[in-house]
This record gives sequence, structure tokens and C-alpha cells, in this order.
Amino acid sequence: MYKEKIKELLAELEGKRALVNDKTQEMRKLLVEGASDDDLAKAKQLRSDKEQLETEIREKEDLLATYRSVLNGTPAPEPGPTPADPTLAEEQRAFNAYLHRDAAAAGVNSTAAAVTIPQSIQYNPETEVKSVTDLAALVTQFQATTASGTYPITKKATARMNTVQELEQNPDLAKPTFTNVEWKVDTYRGAIPLSQEAIDDSAIDLTGLVAQNAQEQKVNTTNWAIATVLKSFTAKAVAGESVDDLKHIINVDLDPAYNKVIIASQSFYQYLDTLKDKNGQYLLHAPITDGSPTMLLGCQVITVEDELLGAKGEAHAFVGDLARAVLFANRKDIQVQWANNDIYGQYLQAVVRFGTKAADTNAGYFVTYTPAEK
Repeated sequence: MYKEKIKELLAELEGKRALVNDKTQEMRKLLVEGASDDDLAKAKQLRSDKEQLETEIREKEDLLATYRSVLNGTPAPEPGPTPADPTLAEEQRAFNAYLHRDAAAAGVNSTAAAVTIPQSIQYNPETEVKSVTDLAALVTQFQATTASGTYPITKKATARMNTVQELEQNPDLAKPTFTNVEWKVDTYRGAIPLSQEAIDDSAIDLTGLVAQNAQEQKVNTTNWAIATVLKSFTAKAVAGESVDDLKHIINVDLDPAYNKVIIASQSFYQYLDTLKDKNGQYLLHAPITDGSPTMLLGCQVITVEDELLGAKGEAHAFVGDLARAVLFANRKDIQVQWANNDIYGQYLQAVVRFGTKAADTNAGYFVTYTPAEK
């Protein structure tokens, strides 16, 4: 009876998590530059539906934990954060079983050793709240199947069609021009140590904790690699409190066909946030709703930490078409696996393989702001 109910709950959870993922993808498609009021309203409704689904998922997880507790005869761990990916949820369950396998095989469980474990001590680390933009989601990304290669980028068409009289033979159109971008994959890896005591005694979702930490480090790594490419683009300077220099870059220096964004360091964002028009109105448009973009001069503004584009206190930005500017060859997304170690514990080894390269070198500029002298 309980096994059947657990199976039903797992199926329901998988369906609801898939719906959450679908609605998240729909929101991302709607909340783009130039989104209409209708798109924003749809995105707001999707967010409301998503929050309702997440509430239902938490309720189902609580019920699932209760059934498992009754079935197993032992208290179930508190549920961790709801994973958006059903596959990830299944991997976490399998990983947790692997984490605790040694203690079970040894024949000494927490009940037998309770006298040696102070009940007032809990191994439950708190995570620091941070919001980091994943730049890899904004560049041209493809799945690499080899360690190196070339990727064709089409140049902008400059040729025109010809006027042709009735019944005359069609003239040839100009062929598209390609630029082959050479790329090479690098391997980034490291290990996160977990003591066996923590594994044996922990009631939290250790795999969720480790996977979250490894994912944060992966985003930091890919952002650093992309920022290194952005800093190689042609340098431009803006000075003083005027917006004229920035307007010239956006309106004149960059081709109108580019889909322009501004990747701004915190200090550069401060400069943008203080720009005013002739009537004293601030030019930077704050988001209308949660999740909608910050806009300036028709460009989406994305903020990153100062150190990603320079040093603390330096005002730098990439202005241009990020998708056309950077090529991201994704050979292997983050993978977490066991590695042996000579301490009393385990190392969870995290590996990611990718390569970044400038694609269209005319697609943007690396801009530095210098304040006016007072």
C-alpha cells in the first residue's frame, strides 16, 4: 500500500517539476529586450503559476517523506530545496544512498551509536545568499564533441539583389561569407572534501549542498573565461557625466543589426545609474516587474562584480552583441564523481570542460569610464 502511494507521489512530483521547468523557459522567452506589456503580463501570470506549483511540490514532498518514514520505520530527513530538474532529483536520491552506504554496511547505525553522538550538535551549514548572472547563457553556445575544432560564423550580408525584367533568367545571388572560429577545450576541475563523520551523522541533503556549491563554482569559472574574452575586444573610453560618448558607441560605432547589451561592472553601473537627460530625468529604466530587464538607451543592462572585468572600484563594461561576440564550446557540463583520498572521508571531484573564443570581433567594445576631474 505504502509503496504504491510512494510511486504515485513520485510520478506526480516528476510531472509538476517538469511543468515548473516549462514555465521557467516560457518566462525567459517572454522577458527579452523590447518585451511588450502583453508579454510582461503573461510572464507575471506564469510566475504566479510557477509559485503555485512549487507550493504543491513542497506539500507532496512532505507527504512523501511521511509515507517513507512509516514504510522504513525511521524518521525521514527534512526535504531540501526543490530541484527544478526531475533527473537531478533522482540523481540526488541515488547519491544520498551512496553517501550513507558505508555506515549501513558496517552494521553500526545511528541508533546503536546514539550514546556517542550529542543530539544538540547538528551538521547543517548555512549558505551565503548571492545572485550571480550566468554569462554562458547569453553567449553562442554549442555542444562540442571533440577537444578542438572550428565553428563557422556567418558574416553580415552586404550584397543586394538586382532588378530583373520579366521572364529574364535569375541572376546569381551573392554567396554567404563564413568566418571559421578556432576553439579549444580546457579542463577545469577540483575536489570538495567531506569527512566521513559528516557523511555518517548528517541528516541534510549532502548531495544538494555539494552540487549547489560545485554549480556556483562552475558559474564563476565560466564567467571568468567569458570576461577574459570580453576584455580582449577593442577598447573605448567614456568620460565625464555626459551620456554622449556611450550613445556614439551604441548608435554609430556598432552596426544597427547587432542585438546590443551592456555587461557592466558594479562601478560602471553606478555611472549609468546617475546619468540624466536634459530635463533632469534619470536615463536608466528600472525593471517594471520582477525578472524583467533593466534598460538604458534601448539596451539591456546586466551587472557583474567589479573584479570580473577589472579591479575593485574600476568602471568597465562590454557594450555590444554578446551572442555574436563570444563562442562557448561546451564539451562536458559539470560532473561530480567520487575520488579516493587518504583521509577519513571522501572527495567529491567536480569537472567541467569548455572553451571560449572571440567570434565576431566587430560585435562589441570593451568600455572604460573615467569620472570628470573636479
